[in-house]
Amino acid sequence: MATSQHRDFYAWFWRLPLLVWQLLFFVVPLGFMFVMSFWLVKNYRMTPAFAFDNWAKMLGWNIFWNSYLYTFSLALVATILASLLAFPAAYGLAFKVNETTRRWALFFLIIPFFTSYLVRVYAWQVVLAGNGVISAMLAWVGLGPLSLLNTAYGTIIGYLTLAFPLVVILQTISLASIDGRLIEAAHNLGCGRLRTVFAVIIPAAKVGLIVAALFCFILAFGDFVSPYYLGGSKPPTLSIMIIDSTKSGQQWPRAAVIAVVMILTLLAVAFASVTTAYRRRG
Repeated sequence: MATSQHRDFYAWFWRLPLLVWQLLFFVVPLGFMFVMSFWLVKNYRMTPAFAFDNWAKMLGWNIFWNSYLYTFSLALVATILASLLAFPAAYGLAFKVNETTRRWALFFLIIPFFTSYLVRVYAWQVVLAGNGVISAMLAWVGLGPLSLLNTAYGTIIGYLTLAFPLVVILQTISLASIDGRLIEAAHNLGCGRLRTVFAVIIPAAKVGLIVAALFCFILAFGDFVSPYYLGGSKPPTLSIMIIDSTKSGQQWPRAAVIAVVMILTLLAVAFASVTTAYRRRG
């Protein structure tokens, strides 16, 4: 009995720092932001209250829902593109190269995270501008000049710059953990390479693939840098609407409404993704 109690105390002792961290830096700020969404702004100053004016204003505003659908659509497109483009690379790293090459490849995929994301986005500004590299190449073959800057395409490129290396890393780790005997058994039973991928490899790595896509969606949905510097902020995404709300009349409560809606959306997407990832095939 004493041993069991000691083990429970030891387990809770090491869990406590994580619980305190989540409480102080996630639950408490989130709760304060939710409470602030009911406050009012009078004479450019926030006044504590419990009014639904901000929620009624934002949820009844067509511009808000247009921005919501635009933000969700861009994040979804970036997630699909990142997942599809990353899979061949992850497949090759997991099954076509030796362990040393895979480790070096993963190391080089981590290197972009050593540099500022803002710096990488500024570099894309030079490439995507009307007088940039891509436009010059298209003009050379008679298809330009073409500017991808301040467009939805530029925003998606920025999202891929942010999330694509992470998606490749997560997919590679997931694919590399598959038992090779399953693939050999599929080949022995007459499955071709393509059928093996869809019938064996993808189902076996389903959890990792969905988690990688989820991380991409979360990063893209809440990103501010790419839609502002590469997308031109028109139409605005939700993150840009938060900045605009705080600048126009110090409407922090309305910005809190937008932030709460974004968090609830991400929680719903995360819950649905995790449920799908761990759902057993019938």
